[in-house]
Amino acid sequence: MMGYTFSNGAELLAICREEMISISEVAVRAELEREEMDREGILHEMQMNLEVMRESIREGLEEQQVSITGLMGEDADKLMAFSDNTVMGREMAGIVASAMAVTEVNASMGRIVAAPTAGASGILPAVLIRYGDTHDLSEEELLAGLFNAGAIGMIIARNASIAGASGGCQAETGSAAAMAASALTELRGGTPEMCLHAAAIALKNVMGLVCDPVAGLVECPCIKRNAIGAANAVLCSDMAMAGIESIIPFDEVVIAMRNVGRMMHPDLRETARGGIAATPTAQRIAEKIRHFE
Repeated sequence: MMGYTFSNGAELLAICREEMISISEVAVRAELEREEMDREGILHEMQMNLEVMRESIREGLEEQQVSITGLMGEDADKLMAFSDNTVMGREMAGIVASAMAVTEVNASMGRIVAAPTAGASGILPAVLIRYGDTHDLSEEELLAGLFNAGAIGMIIARNASIAGASGGCQAETGSAAAMAASALTELRGGTPEMCLHAAAIALKNVMGLVCDPVAGLVECPCIKRNAIGAANAVLCSDMAMAGIESIIPFDEVVIAMRNVGRMMHPDLRETARGGIAATPTAQRIAEKIRHFE
């Protein structure tokens, strides 16, 4: 039996091919090698994460969410109420609204799972749980999705960044979208190769996206970027499942994202000094918040 440690996509795929197993199974076996727990214990820990994700969606959609600053307030509810009239359709609207719901709970100081960060916390839960609800997936299948996503997130974190402060929003919502796209693709019966194509396309779609939070808060534009991140993930999974491949391999896309992040001016990396955070309206909002404090 070979080891299950991997540091990039190429190594991950090599294990999948050699052992003829999924990305999620590689991730579970890698955890078994690292942790002093059995499979049941590892699955139990991931189950707890899944429950928090599920509860954050429910709370975001069913309970009033308004932040202290007033920058955020029940937009997820508005989109969900409008879901039957959207061009994107009710299923996609539910996914997007759920992504916003989780980040609204976060902005209201509620409990969420950083996936991989608080600023991008809505994308993975929304895509997996909403898809699971609509298509009657089992808890075991959803857990597999989370392990798949964890493998993708680990590779990005190791070789690039998942933090807006070092890589811009491409490193946060981009990484989350890549994780969700890969996980969704596996749940739909896609191969490990398809999963990495989906993840690569998702990252490429937001390459260079800056981190420019108004007043330095994870509210604007973060919440709406979770919405587009969820849609990005679903679209990329659809493309991969259709047989569309990323011309640039996943590992090279990750390195490109890292290099782009390093080239970003500090004002565009979570400092609230550039992008929309520097607009006149954003500056007035920031001053009002400072005065409020």
